[in-house]
Amino acid sequence: MKLLLGQVLHFTSDPFVDGPSAARLDEAVLIEAGKIRAIGPSARLRADHPQAEIIDHGQALISAGFVDAHVHYPQTAIIASWGKRLIDWLNSYTFPEEMRFSNIAYAQDVADRYMDLTLSNGTTSFSSYCTIHPESVDALFTAAARTNSRIWAGKTCMDRNAPEGLRDTPQSAYDDSARLLTKWHGVGRGSYVITPRFSPTSTKDQLAALGSLWAQNPDCLMQTHLSEQVDEIEWVQSLFPTARDYLDTYERHGLLGKGGLFGHAIWLTDREKDRLREVDASLIHCPTSNTFIGSGLFAMASLKSAGHRIGLATDTGGGSSFSMLRTMAAAYEVAQLSHTALHPAALWWLATVGSARALRADHLIGNIAPGHEADLVVIDLASTPAIEQASRRATDIWQAVFPTIMMGDDRAIRQVWVAGKPVRG
Repeated sequence: MKLLLGQVLHFTSDPFVDGPSAARLDEAVLIEAGKIRAIGPSARLRADHPQAEIIDHGQALISAGFVDAHVHYPQTAIIASWGKRLIDWLNSYTFPEEMRFSNIAYAQDVADRYMDLTLSNGTTSFSSYCTIHPESVDALFTAAARTNSRIWAGKTCMDRNAPEGLRDTPQSAYDDSARLLTKWHGVGRGSYVITPRFSPTSTKDQLAALGSLWAQNPDCLMQTHLSEQVDEIEWVQSLFPTARDYLDTYERHGLLGKGGLFGHAIWLTDREKDRLREVDASLIHCPTSNTFIGSGLFAMASLKSAGHRIGLATDTGGGSSFSMLRTMAAAYEVAQLSHTALHPAALWWLATVGSARALRADHLIGNIAPGHEADLVVIDLASTPAIEQASRRATDIWQAVFPTIMMGDDRAIRQVWVAGKPVRG
């Protein structure tokens, strides 16, 4: 039993609805057997649990670990590659790199490196695309098991518009995914995600096969991409000429429903917005990727006000950072370009509770609450001279936190806990 002291940040509601009052600050969090047992005043928890080991973080912020709702761990090595739009990016960087993941040793090396990079940035949970190779899935779940991290991942399925060596078939996509699902789903803190890359790289038969697999395993999530770039949408229309819109290419094959994770979702039609909200699917905002690849501006304010379920993501490696702090900063900047100032409470909620909610796991992770799993990050709010001098002027917690959101990096991550055990710091 351990008692962590500091500025313990947790949420009681959605700050997009209730404003900054949705967040609370306490003085201590008690963890035991991998879970959060209690939060509250330091003096009371000390008195109630005199046997607990005290770990005092002073004025550091103690938060739920960050939750990254959309990543491509196989793109770790090609992050920040220069100057391509989406389709060129795939052909020039992504596909050549993903070819290498048939080698289990290479896949394991990248998976281990990705876990180190994300944990060093305070991210304790994520949902990742792998490659078409089952070895890539095995490598990531194996790497996550070493720290007992809660992750979601799945074999990426493609049977067209990809190089030879990166294509499967409708049947092999189904069979491989079903076998990997049986092997990894619910093992430890791992969950399998059914993963068609996106409609342009899957035939109707493959989409239907994966839709069938999802119907047979409704407790799994399904992740894919939607309406990231205008020229992508035109490509989809040429490949599916009878579809009403991009979303319809998934809907008519059983790939639209509760538990669906749709990355990017920038250029949505009114019909698509209505259907996504009706089925309570999740939209995943990837701001550093959307600006880096030149995709467009996600309509956070209007989509949230309409009641959409929204998570936040780095989109490694189309995104330009492994850090959810940098991702929050980019989300703020994108919203500013749309004439909306996102409050720091809303940004932090997106990177924790919001992303956990998008992954249907906000009852387990993403917040500091009794019974939740003890995935925590301790944030130094004065990690650099520039941040320290800015936060020193703060008159409330959000003025102290905002400089770290905008300028913070892995130096701000003082300690990381996964399932009640320190793994960094």
